[in-house]
Amino acid sequence: MWYRGLLRIELAERHLRKQRNNPQKSVIKRVTARVVAALSWLTLEAAVVGGVFLASAALFFYLTRVVFVAHSVQFDTWAFGQLDRLRAAWPQLTPVVRGLTFFASLPWLVAAGVGIPVLLRRRGHRHEALEVFGAVAGAALLNQLLKTHFHRLRPDSALFFQPGLSFPSGHAMIGLALYGCLAWILWRHRRHPVWAALLLLFALLIGLSRVYLHVHYATDVVAGFAGALFWLILLRGVFQLGFRGDGVRK
Repeated sequence: MWYRGLLRIELAERHLRKQRNNPQKSVIKRVTARVVAALSWLTLEAAVVGGVFLASAALFFYLTRVVFVAHSVQFDTWAFGQLDRLRAAWPQLTPVVRGLTFFASLPWLVAAGVGIPVLLRRRGHRHEALEVFGAVAGAALLNQLLKTHFHRLRPDSALFFQPGLSFPSGHAMIGLALYGCLAWILWRHRRHPVWAALLLLFALLIGLSRVYLHVHYATDVVAGFAGALFWLILLRGVFQLGFRGDGVRK
């Protein structure tokens, strides 16, 4: 009926008048909804990061049991066999792989670990500069401590001489620390997600190159990746506790 239509119009007008008379209430509702959404995201992010942190520590511990307690070489032998077949089928890959492995070598890591933070600092990204330097320097120090502790010799089938110890792989660990940190910075600021993914893929290929060239066992490389993840997440937690501002995800 016509009077029911008038009643609905009257009720709608009353509701609008209430909203106009109490604008703070609607603002509070919107703010509350946004806070709840943010907290749910932070909880999910913390759960994922915490899970990766524990998984990387557990993986590293498991590999130490496999290599130094069980003395198993099954995985290492299998990995060598797979990449040996690839090298036999595509011998032209070898110089490419040797070039690839340079991008986690000591000269490159020193240049990148110092040069990238300097460039970031000059562009006003002080937090990110410290993150990159801490990722590379900390991973390098941790890697040397672990190598000294485990004292595993390198494979005697290496395609070229490589000094130093084997477990965990420095190229894999420090390389993933560097490129993983850069990828995290790009993702955190919501810029160039494709480049972030490519940086992670690049770090993984560098690790594989060490097995291809027989300068590391596959268990060395996987342990290096696990150590890098552990260090990056630990470093991220330290910086989140100590910094606010441009380092906070927006």
